Amino acid sequence: MKKILFLIIVSLAVWPKPLAFAAEPSKWKEDKQEHFIIYYKNAPEDFIREVEKASEEYYQEICENLGFHRYKGWTWDERAKIYIYDDDEDYKKESSNIPWAHGVAFAEQKIIRTFPSASGFFDSVLPHEMGHIILREFIGHEAKVPLWFEEGVAMYQEKAKRWGAHKIVQKAIADKSFVPLKDLTSFALNHNASNEAFINLFYAEAASVVNYLINELGYQRFVRFCRELKEGQPFDWALKSVYLRFDDINGLNKAWMSYLETQ
Repeated sequence: MKKILFLIIVSLAVWPKPLAFAAEPSKWKEDKQEHFIIYYKNAPEDFIREVEKASEEYYQEICENLGFHRYKGWTWDERAKIYIYDDDEDYKKESSNIPWAHGVAFAEQKIIRTFPSASGFFDSVLPHEMGHIILREFIGHEAKVPLWFEEGVAMYQEKAKRWGAHKIVQKAIADKSFVPLKDLTSFALNHNASNEAFINLFYAEAASVVNYLINELGYQRFVRFCRELKEGQPFDWALKSVYLRFDDINGLNKAWMSYLETQ
């Protein structure tokens, strides 16, 4: 149970539109940086300084991880906003309707909401949510992609999850609990998703298959694939046109499983 809860707690969601603010604007302190505006209430100043440093570093690192080198900069009015709630209770009361999520990203508005004691704040929460925003900024907010792909790209920014996911999926293949990508595509991540073991596996598979696409099949192909999505091409069509060996998502699933079985 501990392994399941660990992954669930630090795995986060992306939402298209921000939820209503319950807090009065006057309660937020403001810290403006080159690419970010950090809003906080009572978080320690030294913690805010660490958020400043980490967010700027991830801003560059994530684009390099994904091979995204040409996208609109986050400066002046385009800066991303990070809201730091005081604690878990404060965060859930005002920002999240998923009880196990410790952070949330609103990609179109470039907004991240979380709290200082969130498990893995600097190693998981911050890079994960920034990964959501940067992916959507590159492929566009109208692109239709499976949730596993979107979450997989975000999980890829968490180094420990990136490299640990293969082993979890290999175990699932061995014990026959593995969920094919076709079935994973129909999964809806919301407050009704209560099967902890399945959520755990969902995130592990998402991280593993995106890792496979980027590291085994190459950054250049991955960037071309994302460009096809940006142009409005259907996910399966873009997959087939860039990765010629895959006729559809089932082809990707078969190749990915074969790769894992040989590792």
